[in-house]
Amino acid sequence: MSLTLSKKASEVKPSSTLAITAKAKALREQGVDIVGFGAGEPDFNTPDNINQCAVNAIEEGFTKYTPASGIEPLKKAISDKFRKFNHLEYGADQIVISNGGKHSLTNIFTAIINEGDEVVIPAPFWLSYPEIVKLAGGVPVIVTTTKEENFKITPEKLAAACNEKTKAFILNSPNNPTGMIYTKEELEALAKVVVEKDIYVVADEMYEYLIYGEDEHISIGSLGQDIYEHTITCSGLSKSYAMTGWRIGYTGASKEITKLMSSVQSHQTSNPNSIAQKAALEALTGPQDKVKEMIEEFASRRDYIYSRIQALPHVSAPEPKGAFYAFIDMGETLGLTYKGEKVGDISTLADILLEDYQVAVVPCTDFGFPEYIRLSYAISKEQIEKGMNRLEKFLNDLK
Repeated sequence: MSLTLSKKASEVKPSSTLAITAKAKALREQGVDIVGFGAGEPDFNTPDNINQCAVNAIEEGFTKYTPASGIEPLKKAISDKFRKFNHLEYGADQIVISNGGKHSLTNIFTAIINEGDEVVIPAPFWLSYPEIVKLAGGVPVIVTTTKEENFKITPEKLAAACNEKTKAFILNSPNNPTGMIYTKEELEALAKVVVEKDIYVVADEMYEYLIYGEDEHISIGSLGQDIYEHTITCSGLSKSYAMTGWRIGYTGASKEITKLMSSVQSHQTSNPNSIAQKAALEALTGPQDKVKEMIEEFASRRDYIYSRIQALPHVSAPEPKGAFYAFIDMGETLGLTYKGEKVGDISTLADILLEDYQVAVVPCTDFGFPEYIRLSYAISKEQIEKGMNRLEKFLNDLK
């Protein structure tokens, strides 16, 4: 047999968000003043009490293997958080702590998918969803939403996408990249379809604390026993606690699914990082004042960047309700010219912004919307202002 490589792995697309971030970083290292609206990573440091807890764990020798699905005190803290914040009852034996949100999703789809099972993914979507589904042997079924629908899937569209091969539906609220939030009424309508079609809903709630104004986060699994039994809830500490590099995610699910995910994780990674688990325990049970400060700052940045977008020529965007992204329609600009040539496509536009205006943005082709860009406002107000000034100049330079 000739030396061949995995067809499944070769079909996986690299992350465009990490690629644009790496390119921007390389330019910075060359001395170029780049404003990076790229990766979804808070610019805040992890709170001191969490860091100190990790230092204590190292000094106390808490550096050995832990149970595969995580330590019991952290599971209890997550169970308490689920009950108090999400109004969900997941016992410690229904929780798996993983190496970040992506790992949690990988565990989920490995546990529920058989080869050829379909997973409904509303577009725009976080670009990793289809790739994680494909790696698990599943088939992503993309359902495109519209501006008129506020980029949220309707129960009619969900029902129409389901067939005998459908295994699950991914629900991301607050949403990356749009910042949209599903209301209770919208969730109830979707829950009815999920139960009727007898499929799973994978509820990715990573941005659950990052909600602004009068809106509130509602977990779909909290809306009744029937939908609870069809729901797998996924979250983590990366965004809300500025702990992206610590790599702690977690899931709440039925005991049966939890057992499968735990078994899978035991062979793939042994266990989540022991020190990060101690830090996560402090994050969930310690003071929450820094989290509130971060949310208030994100809200201020959201208000500023949205006001700037509204004043720009040629573009439009929905008002972000949560997370920390602005989702901007650049369709009109693609038909305009820059330096005598038509812009043409979103990748070219992103290259122009980076190379000529020193602004790194994420083109949303890999998010299912090839005429849009995503701006992360998880950067300082000063950087946002500088970047928006440059974006405005670019738009005014178009003919």
